[in-house]
Amino acid sequence: MSSTKPRDDRRAAWLFLLPVLVGFAVFYGYPAARGVWYSVTDYNMLNTATYVGAENYTKLLQDDQFWNAMLVTAWYVVLNIGSQTLLALGIATLMHRLTRSVVLRATLLLPWLVPNVTIGLLWMWLLDTNLGFVNQLLHTVGLGPVGFFTDETWAMPTVAGINTWAYTGYTALLLYAGMLQIPQYLYEGASIDGAGEWRMFRRITLPLLRPVLALVLVVSLIGSFQIFDTIAVTTKGGPVSATQVIYYFIYLQAFKYFHMGYAAAAAVFLALILGVLTAIQMRLLRASRSDLA
Repeated sequence: MSSTKPRDDRRAAWLFLLPVLVGFAVFYGYPAARGVWYSVTDYNMLNTATYVGAENYTKLLQDDQFWNAMLVTAWYVVLNIGSQTLLALGIATLMHRLTRSVVLRATLLLPWLVPNVTIGLLWMWLLDTNLGFVNQLLHTVGLGPVGFFTDETWAMPTVAGINTWAYTGYTALLLYAGMLQIPQYLYEGASIDGAGEWRMFRRITLPLLRPVLALVLVVSLIGSFQIFDTIAVTTKGGPVSATQVIYYFIYLQAFKYFHMGYAAAAAVFLALILGVLTAIQMRLLRASRSDLA
């Protein structure tokens, strides 16, 4: 009796993966490696890169502007992720429990489809201190103009609010997709036992949504640290560095002051911080495990 040898599809799999691997190496791997190299040089676009060791990193750790940018970014991350996740979770739950309208889902996705620069310009005009539509409305009810982008207290919450408006719908759809994977009979059984919507949300929805919620939080964390477009269009890091996030700090060092090596060191440092935060987040949320068995 002859036995058929199992077919080995590994070669075919590698052939299918090859274009992706080449693209990743060319557009991500090589630039990342060059960035790490530039971070230990004094490259400034006008001279040949010269190796300086850890000088850029030492200077970075002693730079008050860098740490201020990190604190400003952390404040933005707290505002953005907190508001965006809570709103998205609420919207996703309402869609899951009350309506599953395709029109509503398409409407929620519209702000996410608009380019960030366009969104920044739109809200800059709406919230302008002198001519903005929102301040005109405030004036009609007897309230003074609010410097949404020119007041240190309002600037960062305003930027966070703009991006929350832009990305909440997309985040809600991700969470909604995760909720659709939860078996309906769990809700039916809990309802028969007398559980209300809030208790079902705490006891069923949140625990079983943990892997998707972990993914959303990790993506939101990385995206929040990469905030740049809205800042560049509306506040340009002001007022008085109140919105100078780390990406804008790196941009200024690289393309205004031409400190390419120093900017590369800041970028590498940021990548390491994001890696550590992501690992901690995944660990705390137990992202690889689900309560759905």
